[in-house]
Amino acid sequence: MGKCLLLGLPILLHCFRALSGSFADKEHAKIVQCRMCHLQFPGEECSRGRGICAAAKEEACTTGRIFKNDGTPWLTFMGCLKNCANVNRIKWSAYLVDFRCCRGSDLCNEDL
Repeated sequence: MGKCLLLGLPILLHCFRALSGSFADKEHAKIVQCRMCHLQFPGEECSRGRGICAAAKEEACTTGRIFKNDGTPWLTFMGCLKNCANVNRIKWSAYLVDFRCCRGSDLCNEDL
């Protein structure tokens, strides 16, 4: 069941984009660098997609955390995302998802 959920992750990210507002105003026009990691399991280093991405005009640095229904952390992912939205404990199948966005400074999503 875990593989199916990982394959559905792009669909989940698309849903967050649809829910979000835009970062396109002039105050946020600066390009920032964001930490990137596609897969990080609790207590482990980034296992896939480690690096830096550049969040341009309508993008933000993001950190997503997926929890089991009992609140136990299951997976973290970070990167750049267009039209990002903050989300608290949204239900996704048998999991809960937190999603955080920032543009304040380079690598701001390391601390989210």
